[in-house]
Amino acid sequence: MRLDKYLKVTRLIKRRTIANEACDAGRILVNGKAARASYEVKENDLVEINMGTRPVKVRVLKVSEYATKEDAATHYTVVED
Repeated sequence: MRLDKYLKVTRLIKRRTIANEACDAGRILVNGKAARASYEVKENDLVEINMGTRPVKVRVLKVSEYATKEDAATHYTVVED
């Protein structure tokens, strides 16, 4: 699944266009490297989102095309430094 779609499906970012713009601006890192919106997300990837006041790091647990609001948080786990 594309990175921008993953961020929207998991509700880490509200809209896919905003996720796409964040990727283009270099605010989304995958495994420590700036990633494009077309990056194919895999399980165990470490995604860092540098938007707002505090960066958020999450580890991808599963990838699926659809997720309900209640199910979205089970697709990732927040990683603390």
